Amino acid sequence: MRESVEAEVMMSFLVSEELAFRIPVELRYDTCDPFAVRLTFHLPGDAPVTWAFGRELLIDGVGRPCGDGDVHISPTEPELFGEVLIRLQVGGDQALFRSGTAPLVAFLDRTDRLVPLGQERSLAHFDTHLDDALDRILAEEQSAG
Repeated sequence: MRESVEAEVMMSFLVSEELAFRIPVELRYDTCDPFAVRLTFHLPGDAPVTWAFGRELLIDGVGRPCGDGDVHISPTEPELFGEVLIRLQVGGDQALFRSGTAPLVAFLDRTDRLVPLGQERSLAHFDTHLDDALDRILAEEQSAG
């Protein structure tokens, strides 16, 4: 049975140190991909953009700087429970978001009630879904290059 958790969180999209604007960002967690969280944002004039990254990365990033590669998450002030920065990067292009910690923690709490952390592999047919997803990714990469 497929279940999901969704939340719309208002985040600041940081264009530069001087320019930021608030936009709604959708967070989604789905039992068919129990290790991942999806973050979707829509900038005016552009198509919606969705990023998938580890739920555990978001959990860790609320409390301390973490992330390798394309996604980095860190609290703005680790000793305070205030705001979190989420940096998404592909090559030289990046998107930087600032979010309150509380809505992220509330979302993560709801995901944990759906699938407790550490219990992701117990979902029926997870390995089949993972194999299907990896096959799609490999097929896309082969057709692109």
